[in-house]
Amino acid sequence: MAINFKKSYKFALKSSLYIMLFSAAFLAVMMYFFMELHWDFIIIFAISLFIFSFFVLQYRVEHFIYRRVKKIYDDVSLLESSTFRNKSITTDMATLTREVQKFAQDKKFEIEALKIREEYRREFLGNVSHELKTPLFTVQGYLLTLLDGAMNDKVLRKKYLQRAEKGVERLIYIVQDLDMITKLEIGDLNLNYTRFNIVEVVQNVFDLLEMKADKKGIMLMFDMKYIKPIMVYADREKIQQVVTNLVVNSIKYGRENGTTEVAIEDLIDNKIIIRVKDNGEGIEKKHIPRLFERFYRVDKSGARTEGGSGLGLSIVKHVVEGHDEKIYVESKVGQGSEFSFTLEKTK
Repeated sequence: MAINFKKSYKFALKSSLYIMLFSAAFLAVMMYFFMELHWDFIIIFAISLFIFSFFVLQYRVEHFIYRRVKKIYDDVSLLESSTFRNKSITTDMATLTREVQKFAQDKKFEIEALKIREEYRREFLGNVSHELKTPLFTVQGYLLTLLDGAMNDKVLRKKYLQRAEKGVERLIYIVQDLDMITKLEIGDLNLNYTRFNIVEVVQNVFDLLEMKADKKGIMLMFDMKYIKPIMVYADREKIQQVVTNLVVNSIKYGRENGTTEVAIEDLIDNKIIIRVKDNGEGIEKKHIPRLFERFYRVDKSGARTEGGSGLGLSIVKHVVEGHDEKIYVESKVGQGSEFSFTLEKTK
């Protein structure tokens, strides 16, 4: 790589001036005590010494110091630093120090970011393997039991095949969610905007999840009776999935014989906010910043017994942000949680 020097003469200039002043003063003292004082001679001597010292010092600095500076730049440029590749090299030590310090600071931030990504990668792989391992071992266990002789028992055969089918369904559910989250993260959302009634969408979700809620005695309800339709402009299918995931989450972690309440409120002239609120166990404040991470679970021990892919909230976040909208979380331990998101309102 070609290196262009931006030379600095400050060091040689100051050093030559010091040498000149000292030598001229020393010569003037010697002439005063040992011979006649000639100011013309002293001035010519000082100027000549200054010029000679300047060129000697500049030459020596360039060949012994700047050459090493160039080597530092060459070594640093191997790290693909755009800062060093796009700038000419300066031989000014102060400027060099500032640039190297900035380079070191930038690299420190990059290393910290890579450590965070590596930690996230390890945690993600661990979560994926755990989520896939559980249904896989379940299916394998039932099939091996059938192969070991239980197949001859018709009742047991049907029971084990049904359980194995549920394990396969959970595997398919996890893989489908993984496929969706991958597409969402690379921006392959393909939103199909239409005008629809959000009240009707919420009611559809209530109808679909009514049996699931009944198993825990949870009542699905609106905060009030919505007589008039509330029209929004968004991807109906994706928004229904958002509402479904939020309601499923509230049922999963809600209190038995509790409630899941949905409210639809005007936010500003062209925006509404949909709130999904439960009176469950709530979420500790320290967990809230990580709720939308893939496979992140607040309750590490018991949450997996509830099933699910662990990707529901992550999908919710990507879909809502894909609509250029916002999603919010409020929660108090022992009182419940509220997830809310905004949508564009139409007439």
